[in-house]
Amino acid sequence: MSVTTRPPEPQHDGGGDAAREPSPIQGVSRNVFVLALVSLCTDTSSEMIYPLVPLFLTGVLGAPATVVGLIEGLAEAAANVLKLVSGRITDRRGGRRGWVFAGYGLSALAKPLLALASVWPLVLLARLVDRVGKGTRGTPRDAIIAARRDHRRVERSGHARQRVRLPS
Repeated sequence: MSVTTRPPEPQHDGGGDAAREPSPIQGVSRNVFVLALVSLCTDTSSEMIYPLVPLFLTGVLGAPATVVGLIEGLAEAAANVLKLVSGRITDRRGGRRGWVFAGYGLSALAKPLLALASVWPLVLLARLVDRVGKGTRGTPRDAIIAARRDHRRVERSGHARQRVRLPS
């Protein structure tokens, strides 16, 4: 009597019971839909607030233009470096959902911190926290979406192979 075992299913962070729940959009997994919705809300709030930061710094706080450049440069540098770091770490160790959750949490924390800023170093801190959140979440989020897409492609190709019977 021979016992056959199934090969293990591919691991991806986009799984779990929530991934099997129906999505409001047919053909899009629930995880991808939720990530898209959260990303939309976060990006919308950032795009509403951050174009006003240079005016806030120079007009309200009286910071020189060089400080505006310093803040924006450091913030974008932090985001770009952390995209590389978070991508490498999550590719090697996993835990993508935790990185995504932490990244969105940091970005949400940065908005009220910016509102409380009374001096430009606090604006720098708020921008750094926001961009650290962006750098932390971006690459792992994209990997979750890509893994889900690859998983669905494998599922579809398996169904196609079952339907077409090739002669032996």
